[in-house]
Amino acid sequence: MAITCTWTVNNMQRTDADGGVFLVYWSCVAGNVTGTDSEGNNTYDYTATEGGKLRCEPDPSAPGYIAYEDLTEADVLGWVYNSLIEGDETADEAKARIEANRTGKVQGQIDRANTTASGTPWAAE
Repeated sequence: MAITCTWTVNNMQRTDADGGVFLVYWSCVAGNVTGTDSEGNNTYDYTATEGGKLRCEPDPSAPGYIAYEDLTEADVLGWVYNSLIEGDETADEAKARIEANRTGKVQGQIDRANTTASGTPWAAE
């Protein structure tokens, strides 16, 4: 069972007047995919989630500004990755750090499950 990470923009808030996004809610879910449900979504035995909100200051006059109706999830996730940078990291390195941390937590859950048991000794028969 491979552990995968899925990044999602869960919601955004914007101003009505110009569509400028000022708040982004995001999550990164790491999990060991065990199958899919009836809607095609991954199912997991173990997960570890990181998420948060990113406050933005939209400036329609700035170079590179993307109008709300033209935004893609990849565009917005790029903002999220940039916001997670620590020190001299690149956005890709920040993303990889978060994924490694979440993947490590899932692997820890799997390892504990494989080395522990539950029950009572009198019910073993």
